[in-house]
Amino acid sequence: MRLFTKRVEAESEHAEWVRGLLDKCEGRLIRYALRFTGNLEAARDVVQETFLRLCSTERQKIEGREVAWLFAVCRSRAVDLLRKENRMSPLDEIQLASCESTEPTASESLIERERTAVVLKALAALPPREQELVRLKFQEGLSYKEISAVTQLSVSNVGLLIHQGVRSLREQLKAYVQ
Repeated sequence: MRLFTKRVEAESEHAEWVRGLLDKCEGRLIRYALRFTGNLEAARDVVQETFLRLCSTERQKIEGREVAWLFAVCRSRAVDLLRKENRMSPLDEIQLASCESTEPTASESLIERERTAVVLKALAALPPREQELVRLKFQEGLSYKEISAVTQLSVSNVGLLIHQGVRSLREQLKAYVQ
């Protein structure tokens, strides 16, 4: 009976751990997957597959690096989907707006949308690799080490590419500020 009780407790702890990560990362992962798929439903499917994989993964194997692991699995699933479909759809403003998690006031929203449109336009001009790294760093809040784990690039290469991307963004955004 004790063995059964311990197993039930362990399963309950694992489920609680998964729920905590789901609450913490689901929205961020959907936004990330949406950039690959260009389709909200496909992005949700990718994230669902990511969390299904988490459910079958032993906590000890990824403890301490759960967020990076989730983004890496999500990226892998999204890339697999793209390969399967053999196409890539760009993310449009309407789809991006539907993923926002909080609603500011109307005036704040208008100002923020204008700023976001300018930044997204500048971001879209960056090479795809720099775009991805800048988004992971500043939109998703991942560390260089976590980005390295997600993209399979060295930490120093991640830093260099982010630096180049930010420098290019600054140069492009100077025109809008003046």
